Amino acid sequence: RQENLKRLKRVLLSNQDRLLDAIDRDFSCRSKDESLIAEVMPSIQGINYTLKNLEGWMKPSKRHVSVLFQPASNRVHYQPKGVVGVIVPWNYPFHNIVNPVSAAVFAGNAIVVKVSEHASWSSKCYERLLKGCLAAVGAPADLIQVVHGYGEAGAGLPRCVDHLTFVGSTKVGKGVRRQAAAPLTPVTLAR
Repeated sequence: RQENLKRLKRVLLSNQDRLLDAIDRDFSCRSKDESLIAEVMPSIQGINYTLKNLEGWMKPSKRHVSVLFQPASNRVHYQPKGVVGVIVPWNYPFHNIVNPVSAAVFAGNAIVVKVSEHASWSSKCYERLLKGCLAAVGAPADLIQVVHGYGEAGAGLPRCVDHLTFVGSTKVGKGVRRQAAAPLTPVTLAR
């Protein structure tokens, strides 16, 4: 997992001009400096932070045991959830794809990313880079799936994943929460 993250970081750094051009194409003249500062740099910093804390996060953690159960011990062993769904908004698509993808890959999960229909150029560029990165380390090609399309394409996601992450507006977040309620899919919402 550590090597996958390091490889992802190298791929992102070596392709940042291509990424910035794709973002510019989606946003019709967004400043490359803004994209670099608001999307590429925080994504690289997130990967660095994950790499730095990786061992501590994966280490089993002790929990208290009542005196009634002595001499027993109690530990939490962290395990992958399975398939993590990520619904990404249009405004900062790169940062909002890379952060959950790097966290999910680090944790040993497969990922399904529903990208915004308003960021089609950049999301196709990210998909090619991520798939190339996976192929280079010998990871399964279907470890990361990218779903393109309108809102309806993401509506079925809660029924297909083990955990769902959404970043975006409160209004859409409430809809995502309702969609995830029926199959009891755990959701992480942020705005």
